[in-house]
Amino acid sequence: NKVLNRAIFLETVAAVPGMTAGMLRHLQSLRRMDHDHGWIHTLLEEAENERMHLLTFIQIKKPDLYFRLCVIITQGIFMNAFFVGYLISPTFCHRFVGYLEEEAVKTYESIIEHLETGELQEFGKEPAPIIAIDYWRMPADATMRDLFLAVRADEANHRDVNHTFATLPKDAEASHFFDHSGRPLKNAELKHAQ
Repeated sequence: NKVLNRAIFLETVAAVPGMTAGMLRHLQSLRRMDHDHGWIHTLLEEAENERMHLLTFIQIKKPDLYFRLCVIITQGIFMNAFFVGYLISPTFCHRFVGYLEEEAVKTYESIIEHLETGELQEFGKEPAPIIAIDYWRMPADATMRDLFLAVRADEANHRDVNHTFATLPKDAEASHFFDHSGRPLKNAELKHAQ
């Protein structure tokens, strides 16, 4: 129960930065009447991916009214703070999100460790929800452990994307640094892309 509550709460907040940054960059692109260089797509894809994490977890546990109220309050505060922060310093915000995603990776690593060797071993063997099997294209017999491995991989990807965005100039061509799925290109691939 605690594991799912934590995962659900994390994912309700984790989708905010990508959507907020993507929206602000989208509006800026419209105002400037200029190409965004691939950032919007990557940021919105990150937000959608985080939302899919949430939709997967709520197939397992339905949050009660109090939990939902806490989410509304937290989202309201975080979204507005992130919105203002992104207007002031997108670089800082991407670095901040990179560190938040690193904490998410650690959280999911801890959950996976408990699924493999701790008190959650039986839960780890339960079947993954159909939504997860479809979204991540997992085998039909995928388990909860497989689900948490996929989510951890996504969070590691988001960490890398945000740290990369924090180091790039605001007008850098993001598509030169990420493949079509938003994953950072490796050094050899980068040389070929440039």
